[in-house]
Amino acid sequence: MGSLHLNIQLSETGEGYLLPYLEKSSKGRMIMKRITRILLSIVCLSLLTVEVAFSQEKDAKGCKDHPLISRMKNYYIDSCEKSFNSFDFYVKEGTKTLEGERTKIEYYLQEGSPQPSFLQIRRNYGNAVKNIGGTALFDEDRRSTFRVTKGGRETWIALEAFNEGRNYELVILEMEPMTQEVTADAMYSALNKDGFMALYINFDTGKSDIKPESIAIIEQIAALLQTHPELKVSIEGHTDNVGTPQNNKALSLQRAKSVMNAVVQKGIAATRLTAVGWGQEKPIADNRSEDGRAKNRRVEIVKK
Repeated sequence: MGSLHLNIQLSETGEGYLLPYLEKSSKGRMIMKRITRILLSIVCLSLLTVEVAFSQEKDAKGCKDHPLISRMKNYYIDSCEKSFNSFDFYVKEGTKTLEGERTKIEYYLQEGSPQPSFLQIRRNYGNAVKNIGGTALFDEDRRSTFRVTKGGRETWIALEAFNEGRNYELVILEMEPMTQEVTADAMYSALNKDGFMALYINFDTGKSDIKPESIAIIEQIAALLQTHPELKVSIEGHTDNVGTPQNNKALSLQRAKSVMNAVVQKGIAATRLTAVGWGQEKPIADNRSEDGRAKNRRVEIVKK
């Protein structure tokens, strides 16, 4: 930095200057040094203030946004963790405990940034989740719960804001697709004992396409019918009560037919099978809860 010079004029006529006067005595030189130090301190303080004003907190080491959903503007990641664990999500019925791959991220507002309200944070994430096809299951005060289904995997997101919006936390829990391990022998025993067996076959949302993880169940149905050639069954589709009764009945029939056709492709005669769609008419659990609706979305094989 260049040297600072003090040259204070005492009169407009140019007859006298403070600088030459001060330089003539040791006391004057001491005053000059003090003035110089004061000015240097002011300049350094100004530069430091500018530096602090423009500094931004960086994300914690090793932390980044979840691929499914990002942060709000002007927030940084203070901490993060990832593990297979459980979490209690707020839902309308109370809380729901789920297990899966859990990611927890804590966000803090950058110093000096505009502070959003709880409502702004909730609306921001509500719109973001809606844009990727998700739904809100809970939205009150400073908490929200969302569910997103993509690529056959169900993901739950918990949002909780703190300190009037100065920081908030996201918990993202990725669940493995629901699968059912069932054998031909178990199906045969159930048919002889109860006359039917409920199967949880995964389909694309709103469609009748069977997901790859459920092909094993199709293979076991075919094995059952190959082992017991005298057996004839009805394949019956059921849904929850989300949507209209007419649409649900049509969808359940399409899904039953998809299962029947898949079994026929395994070498079973179509004459031994029939397909029925019941829609939401025969629930086996309470449709007011997510667990109940999941149980009602099923395909049953019924002994004829």
